[in-house]
Amino acid sequence: MPEAASATRATIGDSEFDRDTAVTRRAPGVYDIDLSAGCTIFGAVNGGYLLAVLGRALADALPHADPFTISAHYLTASQPGPAVIRTDVVRTGRTLSTGQASLFQYDDEGKEVERIRVLASYGDLDSLPEDVRTTAEPPVLPPVDQCFGPQDGPAPVEGGSAFTDRLMLKLDPSTLGWALGAPSGRGEMRSWFGLADGRDADPFALLLAVDALPPTAFEMGLKGWVPTVELTAHVRSRPAPGPLRVSITTRNLAGGFLEEDAEVWDSENRLVAQSRQLARVRLG
Repeated sequence: MPEAASATRATIGDSEFDRDTAVTRRAPGVYDIDLSAGCTIFGAVNGGYLLAVLGRALADALPHADPFTISAHYLTASQPGPAVIRTDVVRTGRTLSTGQASLFQYDDEGKEVERIRVLASYGDLDSLPEDVRTTAEPPVLPPVDQCFGPQDGPAPVEGGSAFTDRLMLKLDPSTLGWALGAPSGRGEMRSWFGLADGRDADPFALLLAVDALPPTAFEMGLKGWVPTVELTAHVRSRPAPGPLRVSITTRNLAGGFLEEDAEVWDSENRLVAQSRQLARVRLG
């Protein structure tokens, strides 16, 4: 594991990420959680973290444990603090089960506000056949010690937050022009990825990984918050131990919206997760 990780590595099931995403069943299909203040960006809770939280609730509600595909619509910005998740089982089968979930918080008047709604299908990743036929290739990144993270800058990087303290992010220097005031204009972001306490990735950490890097909009010369409108993630395999490589690209920005296509590769050069999201940007 890269030296950025903790000397004493946390384990799956006993880590900061597990505690931050743990949900408590209040009643069948209903879960409570206190959204972590350490997972915020510009004051709003990170979308990948929310995906992992809802993913955990559905894993408990459904007969299958592993997310295969999960599509989320972000309706209003979530805030740190108490939230309730309500789940519904849509369909169950031998190999796949499908459910939906919504996360709610309360406004200043005590009224319930829906923050995010997801529809997901779950299965057993360990039961999938090993046959792979692909033209996809893992991203080529410099060694970890030749890449840079938020802690390597002389001052906090714009867009940084307490969230980055919980991660091991080492970005490819060729996608870091925005941090030096000289963005390349290309919608690309590539990074080594892990959890700061050394915990290896599991399917729920993959849901975090697809939305953990700085927005590609930064390297396109744009600044400020880039809120997610919709995010769909596909988990393709249980990741091998070790750091992940994440590559995100944007090919089209139009009408104040852009797409981000992410690929996540594990230490054995397997494509373990993919995603596409639609995000809103501020122009001018």
